[in-house]
Amino acid sequence: MTGLKAKLARAALDHVPFDGWSDATLAAAARDIGIDPALARVHMPRGGADLALTAHRLGDEALRDKAAQIDLSALRFRERITELVMMRLEAAGDRDVVRAASALLALPHLAAEGASAIWQTADLIWKLAGDSATGFSHYSKRATLSAVYGATVLYWLGDESEGAADTRGFLDRRIASVMRFEQAKADLRKNPLTVPLRILKRATARPGVQ
Repeated sequence: MTGLKAKLARAALDHVPFDGWSDATLAAAARDIGIDPALARVHMPRGGADLALTAHRLGDEALRDKAAQIDLSALRFRERITELVMMRLEAAGDRDVVRAASALLALPHLAAEGASAIWQTADLIWKLAGDSATGFSHYSKRATLSAVYGATVLYWLGDESEGAADTRGFLDRRIASVMRFEQAKADLRKNPLTVPLRILKRATARPGVQ
């Protein structure tokens, strides 16, 4: 992401630990990059909320750039997911900044956008890992990883272990559960005993309904 919005979000990071994701932070960021606060408001009409969402997208872009510089092909699929989630946490930056964003985007009027931002992160991680699933599997994988990512962020915010080792362990256990679930679904689809049920479901479906 380039342009004024990205510059404002990056400049805001130094002020969030003191003023949160707020109008005061937006004004300070505007001053830092040498623009009129009124112009900053045009680009960030909701102040801190728009700043926080923009910063989250910048974190996703940082993950994409970093992933392009490494070779994940030698890793098993679950290892790729784990590495990418840990890389995304690293890209998130200061924990106080992330903590403030998490609290803000959990508010009722912003919760849907906060959930959407996490969904986009989960989607990016699956794609970078090489996932090409379509249909229901595509969405179920994103939904599951969104929950895992959100829980991991909360754990990471309180993790004081060296190099976030405890967070990695927490994440490994949850990714293992996700992969077991995905494997169980795949095995079920391959089970010949379920084929007649799928055929019957399609045969009895209403016209035009998939």
